[in-house]
Amino acid sequence: MTAARVLTSVRRTFLAVFGFQVALAIALSLVDSYRRRGKKPKPFPVTPPRTVEIGEGTLTTYTFGMDLYDDMLAAIDGAKKQVLFETYIWKGDEIGERFKTALIRAAERGVEVYCIYDGFANTVVSPRFRRFPATLKVLRYPIWSAGLRFWDLRRYGRDHRKILVVDEEVGFVGGYNIGTPYATEWRDTHVRITGPGVWDLKRAFADFWNLNRRKRIGRSERPLLLETASVWEPRIRFARNVPRLWMFPIRSMYLEAINRATNNIWMTHAYFIPDQDFVDALKDASARGVDVRLLLPLKSNHIVADWISRGYFSQLLHSGVRIFRYRDAMVHAKTSTIDGNWSTVGTANVDRLSLQGNYEINVEVIDEAMAAVLEEIFLRDESNSLELTSHEWEARDLHRKFTEFVLAPLRPLL
Repeated sequence: MTAARVLTSVRRTFLAVFGFQVALAIALSLVDSYRRRGKKPKPFPVTPPRTVEIGEGTLTTYTFGMDLYDDMLAAIDGAKKQVLFETYIWKGDEIGERFKTALIRAAERGVEVYCIYDGFANTVVSPRFRRFPATLKVLRYPIWSAGLRFWDLRRYGRDHRKILVVDEEVGFVGGYNIGTPYATEWRDTHVRITGPGVWDLKRAFADFWNLNRRKRIGRSERPLLLETASVWEPRIRFARNVPRLWMFPIRSMYLEAINRATNNIWMTHAYFIPDQDFVDALKDASARGVDVRLLLPLKSNHIVADWISRGYFSQLLHSGVRIFRYRDAMVHAKTSTIDGNWSTVGTANVDRLSLQGNYEINVEVIDEAMAAVLEEIFLRDESNSLELTSHEWEARDLHRKFTEFVLAPLRPLL
């Protein structure tokens, strides 16, 4: 057989296998979507907002969407100078309309209002909703951001961040998108920040705006100038993934904290598709006696991600890592707490897209009071979860093992 025929055979085999994987993923998604139709959401336990003082500012933690939205809308309604609003998903439903109306009202009374949303994440949102008055400065991060530079991997990341900054006095960041389902049906985590940390959030928003403002078709928006004090709160730091600049510090932040752990690592994530080095770090921590717990959705809104993440369960369980599966609601939080003094809340999932692809932002907090709040939240969520045991996992059906095996090569895409 000639080399050309061998190459052709290999190519056809690869395409057939990849095609089968994609077809299986699509079939699973369609079946899951059909099964979800008509299902009513169930109530789930939540932790009321908790506020801790750190230096000259405060951090307030939210675990229920309506509590968060009420405070965000109140901040916008009270704005006097400037509102910076950025979100990944902005649904054109009741909650989405409330935010849009509040932003328009703020602009009408003379407040400078900047808005950023991701075009790809909102392709199904009504074009009518996506029409804004000229009083708002709106940047729609384009669906195709690479332009003619299709070879440039730095330009393929989505804007997955969720930020609100009002008058340099208060800021919000975390996992919550904007929409009615998230108000009562999803378990997520967000934080409200006052003090010097607000300036860092403003810098994060301004840097993204200035980096991408020239992508607007037909005109170039003015740069967003920074007038913030160069004051640091050493116990609060922000890690920002910026694919355009090839900067991905969030993964390093996690690995450093995990490798330093001596007591406990409690992590809550919507989607858990790490690389092997990340898995090894958790296994090593467990081997040295650290209490490692992962809290994940029993069934997330992306069933393919669920199947792919299960490919890591065997080695994690065998190493002593405990896995809890949150029931009755979608847990969308991206939080972790370690050793009673380190914690993080943000927008980044533990998967390839978040850690090495998208624009993301996490707040890292070195404070015992904040860690205690997140530990309380974790234990409350754990009470609504089912622990996965090694025996249960090993006894799963053969067709489940087959599906996990077939979908495993898709991990680098997610």
